[in-house]
Amino acid sequence: MTLHIHIWDLPTRVFHWSLALSVGAALLTGWLGGNWMVWHGRLGLLIAGLLAFRLAWGVLGSTYVRFGQVLHLPRSLPAYLRGEWHGGGHSPLGWLSVLAMLAALGFQVGSGLVANDDIAFTGPLYRLVDSATSSTLTSLHRQGMWLVIALVALHLVALLFYRLVHGENLVEAMLHGKRRMPAARPVKPASGGSLPALVIALAFAAATVWAANGGWIPAPPPAVQSAPAW
Repeated sequence: MTLHIHIWDLPTRVFHWSLALSVGAALLTGWLGGNWMVWHGRLGLLIAGLLAFRLAWGVLGSTYVRFGQVLHLPRSLPAYLRGEWHGGGHSPLGWLSVLAMLAALGFQVGSGLVANDDIAFTGPLYRLVDSATSSTLTSLHRQGMWLVIALVALHLVALLFYRLVHGENLVEAMLHGKRRMPAARPVKPASGGSLPALVIALAFAAATVWAANGGWIPAPPPAVQSAPAW
């Protein structure tokens, strides 16, 4: 007998699908280049806001999205590898995947904010670094794309593995928020993640987008035009 336990709260599910679509679109527009770089930059700001939300929600959100779960990895990961882990939410390997993806996307966003394409596009925080630093981070940003693609591919392989080997549809679980759990090993439903916590997380995300867009950087002084020689 199995039970359907509420694991993923609505904000987490909205975040998950928003990030998936945004990252896919950012990879596509970055690959196409040219005029699409304007949208690539906008998507980078959106991803910055989404990552900021996830960091805040990892502290303020419901049970199975809190980063406190990571503290149990030294004990839960060996148990998982032995087939003895029966918790809810992300598996220990799943948490490692989450941390890797957040770190990779965080670097992509940070480097993209000061990047340039040697033609017309510059990141909104480009003026904060010198030309050499921008060029180095631009190169790393382009290489980092392949790491993100590899992590996405690994994520898809894990979903397929759970579907074929364990008979569990994790995609469906991230749509309605419930996971199928054995009744013999009951897991407590998620709790926490109040409306005030959501408001705080959204405010933090909005502030991050504003900061990443360079709204706090003073405009450069106008160029001084020399008087014409007569």
